[in-house]
Order: sequence, then structure tokens, then C-alpha cells
Amino acid sequence: MQRISNALLYLLSLAIVMGITGSLQPVLAQETAAHQDSIDQVDSTSKPSRIVTAPLSGASEQKTTSQNDRSALVIGPGDEVEVTVYGAPDLSQHTRVNGNGSISIPLIGYVRLAGLSSSEAETAIETQLREGHVVNDPQVSVYVKEYTSVGISVAGEVSKPGVYSAVGPHRLLDILQAAGGLTEKAASRATIAHRGDENSIAVELSADPKLMANSNVELIPGDTVVVAKAGIVYVLGEVGKPGGYVLNSSGGVTVLRVVAAAGGPTHAASVGGTKMLRRTPNGLQELPVPLKELLHAKVADIPVQAEDIIYVPGSRLKGFMNAGALLTTMGTAAIYKVPF
Repeated sequence: MQRISNALLYLLSLAIVMGITGSLQPVLAQETAAHQDSIDQVDSTSKPSRIVTAPLSGASEQKTTSQNDRSALVIGPGDEVEVTVYGAPDLSQHTRVNGNGSISIPLIGYVRLAGLSSSEAETAIETQLREGHVVNDPQVSVYVKEYTSVGISVAGEVSKPGVYSAVGPHRLLDILQAAGGLTEKAASRATIAHRGDENSIAVELSADPKLMANSNVELIPGDTVVVAKAGIVYVLGEVGKPGGYVLNSSGGVTVLRVVAAAGGPTHAASVGGTKMLRRTPNGLQELPVPLKELLHAKVADIPVQAEDIIYVPGSRLKGFMNAGALLTTMGTAAIYKVPF
């Protein structure tokens, strides 16, 4: 009986132990899982997440281009500027640079802007605002509305060459008009050079209103406009309108065309003695011109070049004018523009 009681006690103890062991396994599993989760959380915290943001390439390129365009010119006395201090409207202002090259800003006084680009001026104002403890983190914008210190240069065949203010209209025809217009020796083309740019552009100055509108290009401060001198052929002596005739075509002008533009030989002309003087590297060269044969279409017409001098002598003149006399006469001759 005692043995049976001992066996039952043993089995009961074994059942209790197995029950306790089974109940502990889920708890251990939960603690293990919780411990693993905490390790994962620590790892994820210690390893920073990598967030890749696509750059705003369009905005960046636009800002860079804008800064390059604005910094191409420098500020000078008389320029009209718009200064904006973001978050501080009392410090923003619209003013002109004084004769010393400075502007006055409330609370910090004068800031020198002469010789600076707009972006450099922004930095200069921001520095003084920060160092003066006026604004902790200033954001400044400087916009130059008018560059009066940097003008537009006009040279060549204009009535009044010089440097003209860029205030007001900046188109080619406006600047040429301000320079007094073209001279009688001006070619029908102008060359425009931008400061800092080795490449220049050529613009045709046509009398056609439609083409003229296309040629009226926009200019910027610092540009240089040069109006070229046209090639001129001089017809002197016994002709209807002796003088210089502007060549504005690309070629094809001949002796007959120029003589016809000059009104042709007069009745007192000695057509057989017509000659032409041409400048060469070796000096003036005298060429015979068979004008009589040309008028009767017996010989081929002769092309002319710029600075040629065609001289038709008079029948009553005993001697021909020499080269020196022709050059003197050429210097005082009237200039005509004809549609060659």
C-alpha cells in the first residue's frame, strides 16, 4: 500500500513539474521575441535612414543663370536700386546710389555698392546687418532697375560718337538716334559687341520698314555699337553730279552704273580721256577707262572697288588733273547714297 502511495505521489509531482514547464515556454518565447524586437529597434535607431531627395534641377539652374545674368554688370553712382530685406520691410527701400557709390540703410548707415555686382551687394548688406546685430539671419535682395553709370558706347559713322546713358529705351535705333543719326558715309550695317563677350553680332540697317523692325535689337548697358564706313566710289570731272557714291551692295557695281548715278558725261566732257585711279599696296594706280566704248556697249563693263576715283576730263581743259589734285577734290566732294 505504501508503494502505491509513493507511486501516485511521484506521478502527481511529475505532472505538476511538466505543467509548470509548459506554462513557462510561452513566457520565455514572448520575452525572447520582445528582447529581439528591442535589439532590432536599437539597431534601426543606431543606423540612420538614408533619404534621397531629388534636387530641383530646374530651380537650381534658373537661380544660377539669374545670378550670372545679374552679376554681369556692376553698380555705380546714379544707378537705381531696389533693396529688399525679407522680414524687415522698414529696412527695404527704393533709392539711387549716391556720388560716392553708397546707399543709406536705416540702423546701419551707408553701405558702399559701387563696383559690386548685385549678388555681391546683397552679401555686403547682409554682412553689415548681421554684424550690427540688426537682423540675426538677414536675407537681402538687390535689384538694379537702371544702370546709369554703365552706358552704351557708339562709334564709327555717326554724327555724335560717344557714350550714352542706358536710362530709357535701349534699342539700337534709339541709341543711333541719340548719337545724331548716321553720317552720309555710313554703311548699311552696324556691329554690336557685348562687354565680356568675344563674339560680336552684325546688324543690317535696312531702309525697308519690315527689315528695320527686325534690326532694332535690344541693347544692354556696357554694349559697344560701331557703324562701319561704307565703301565710296568717286566720280569727278565733267559729269552731271560729281561726288562720292556710297556702295552698300555686296558687289556688282560697275563703271557704267556709277557714271549713270552721277548723271552721265556732260556735253563738255572729253569721254575718250576718262581714267580711273585705284589704291593699291604700291600706291595709286592709273587705269584707262574706255568710257565711249562702254556707253556704246562695245566692251565689257568694268567693276569698281571702294575708294576708286573715276575722272572724266573736259574737252576745253588743256591738261588732265594730276593725282594730287584729284585727291584734293575728292576730300571736298559731295556724298550721295544711291540704291546700288
